[in-house]
Amino acid sequence: MINSTKYNTILYFLSVLAFIMGFIIVVPLVLAFIYQEGNSIYQAFYYTIIISLITGTLLKLPTDPENIYIDLTTAMLLCALGWIIVSILGALPFMIGIEKSFVDSFFEAVSGFTTTGITVFTGLDSMPKSIIFWRSLMQLLGGLGILTFFLLVSTRAKGETWQLFSAESHKINVSRPVPNIFKTVKILWMIYLGFMFLQSIILIFLGLSVFDAFTHSFTTLSTGGFSHYDASIAHYANTGYKNYILIEYVITFFMFLGGVNFLLHFRFFTKDFESIKQNSELKTFLRLIFYSTVFISILIIVLNTAADFKAEEIFRKTLFQITSIITTTGFGTQSINSTFFPAAARQIFIVFMLIGGSVGSTAGGIKVMRLNILGGLFKREIKKIYLPNHAVLPVTLDKSIIESDEINKLTGLFSFWLVLIFIGGIITSVFSDLNGWQAFSGMFSAMGNIGPFFFSVEKMASLSPVIKITYIIGMLAGRLEILPIIILFSRQAWKD
Repeated sequence: MINSTKYNTILYFLSVLAFIMGFIIVVPLVLAFIYQEGNSIYQAFYYTIIISLITGTLLKLPTDPENIYIDLTTAMLLCALGWIIVSILGALPFMIGIEKSFVDSFFEAVSGFTTTGITVFTGLDSMPKSIIFWRSLMQLLGGLGILTFFLLVSTRAKGETWQLFSAESHKINVSRPVPNIFKTVKILWMIYLGFMFLQSIILIFLGLSVFDAFTHSFTTLSTGGFSHYDASIAHYANTGYKNYILIEYVITFFMFLGGVNFLLHFRFFTKDFESIKQNSELKTFLRLIFYSTVFISILIIVLNTAADFKAEEIFRKTLFQITSIITTTGFGTQSINSTFFPAAARQIFIVFMLIGGSVGSTAGGIKVMRLNILGGLFKREIKKIYLPNHAVLPVTLDKSIIESDEINKLTGLFSFWLVLIFIGGIITSVFSDLNGWQAFSGMFSAMGNIGPFFFSVEKMASLSPVIKITYIIGMLAGRLEILPIIILFSRQAWKD
């Protein structure tokens, strides 16, 4: 048995993650049999199941289930290691089944679980359906958080179990609909899966196959953006689907729901409409989508960059792309690299890649709430110029005072976010022939967990392993909001 409580706790939970991964892989295995996809695909999932169960067993053997305690540091370490281990196990079907390299397979798995949506795979239209389903399922699991999904196994843990949730959640102040952590997890997942099933039913009604409807719903509510078509959602317009316009509007709406704080969804279902109306983050989120859509649509019409398109189509494609990018979903009905979007639109896109969706949503980015707080901080500095020195000027949000510790954490996080994007952009420039704009867009996409970038998927697939590993770190840092990844490399954090 391990004497260290911290190591014991981490190994125990990692073993549980590995075991559950092994059981989850059974689902795509069943699909492989249903679609009769052949021995190589069967073996890919067989071996992944076996390796997951063996890994879980080896990790669990030296642990003592009665000696488990979770504090914030342990939660951070467990969070970082948990995401890395499930991504390694999740990469195995790609390596074994479709013979991708380890770096590409690990990249795709990290992109899936972090709901980034950057892909290094081409030829998606002809890939085995079980592999496509696994890519989508990874994003569904990663949407609200892997540890959130597995949190019910933590009933053995003593200490601050809630830290396990907060370590991987996109929250400035960890809030929850009810005091009990397990009820909170159930509520969040009921809302999440409820929206997913609703979207699937609507898409089936509009003519999509059951497989297409569910896999795209998996990757819409999770704001992940993996599609099993190289053309993404544009596939339905390109191939003449009767209801492709309604399909695009439905996906736009559910991307928006994924980018909204799930606490607000809970308040909607409990008829707490007043708090929803007063929520400043939601107001800013709606304004960003509305004003940018109107501005870009007018710009496209004035500059005549889409002469062959009707006004409704311009509006629909712009609204879809704005929503897709600010929610960090990454679906596309029109390439952001095309001449359809003028240069000013692309600049707005890259800013939205940085901002992302709401705190407490499945979206990536620094979050709209943090943008509001930074705006409040700037206004306070302006007021200091003309108000007396003794004036008390707290930064407030929704009538609540933001503590100085939270402001310091926010400014530090935002600063380091920009530093990582800068480093990633430089590394991309050094190890590729991409120009500066394209190089930074790749790291913006990775850190923001968004997917689109200003070069082709084929080019992404051909990039140096050094760049791909840099983006892997960026995707994990962006999804976990940097701190768990930093803590992982801290000697002090590993001491009991």
